[in-house]
Amino acid sequence: MSLKRFLPLCALFIPLLITSAVQAQQVTGQVRYADTNQAAFNVNVHCDGTGTNQIQQTDRSGRFTCRLGSPGRFSVRVDADGYIPEEQSGNAPDTNSSEYMFFRLRPKPAAKAATPTVPPVDPNVPSEARKAFEKGVEAIGTGNKDKIEEGVRQLEKAVSLYPKFLEAQVKLGAAYMDLQQWDKAEPAFKKALEIEPKTANALFALGEIYLRQKKTDEAEKFLLQGLKIDDKSAQAHLALARTYWETASKIKDETQARPSLEKAYDQVNQSLKLNPEVAQAHLLKGNLLLRVRRAPDAQREYEEYLRLEPKGPFAEQTRAIVEKIKKALATEEKKP
Repeated sequence: MSLKRFLPLCALFIPLLITSAVQAQQVTGQVRYADTNQAAFNVNVHCDGTGTNQIQQTDRSGRFTCRLGSPGRFSVRVDADGYIPEEQSGNAPDTNSSEYMFFRLRPKPAAKAATPTVPPVDPNVPSEARKAFEKGVEAIGTGNKDKIEEGVRQLEKAVSLYPKFLEAQVKLGAAYMDLQQWDKAEPAFKKALEIEPKTANALFALGEIYLRQKKTDEAEKFLLQGLKIDDKSAQAHLALARTYWETASKIKDETQARPSLEKAYDQVNQSLKLNPEVAQAHLLKGNLLLRVRRAPDAQREYEEYLRLEPKGPFAEQTRAIVEKIKKALATEEKKP
């Protein structure tokens, strides 16, 4: 059985290939943070040995399940940003065994706080430019197309009165993006970077613009530059994951595509660590898991996307894929 056309974040045909029936041999467990005793959601769990080598993430209760390929020695390692990695090992004697492991992650010693990279408010902005800027922001905030266009005119006035008005330049670029005027948005953000090269939002925006144009090399370059300045942006990590996904989608050979797929997987997980409520991150992660034939895991990610965006732009297509996965898994379970 195969899954047909689906357009999540970029066009791609994704085959659903169910490999083998679920083994009874497995490792289950839970991960909690030692300092708060809270369940560790969406942290990496590495399962190695007995014919398997997989990475998965804990659910909202901090729980995980690793299915093992054959009897023998295995290890499970858990790691999360800011915490000391923990590892446990065991021995699975037969295919009917089940092991349980509990992990408590201890925080790493506090590191020196990073130097703020956000530029201070420019005290040299003339009052007329400031007034135009405020009017522009107010108009854009309504979300009305006509008002956004009026806001753009006010922001254009603000930067003409004071060409080094960084805040207005960034807002202007974002407004152009709202209007899908990409040819104007790109130079606006580049102008912002001329004023202040460490403006992370401008770098992220340029990455998104190039990604939409399928210029993946340029998108990767600007997104990585931005993440060096601000690595706590869930949306930026998601954009970088989409960039690697777009790169992999152009490669037919799975071996050659794997490095890009692995990078995409790492980045989408980072996005979800920072904000587990980013619906499209779950959607992309579902696609990644499906491409490497982890259909049950992909199904869970698709269902999480539907929970977060039940009426989202890809909801109908995602529901269709979930149903096809369910039917394929049910058919597989019935096989002798």
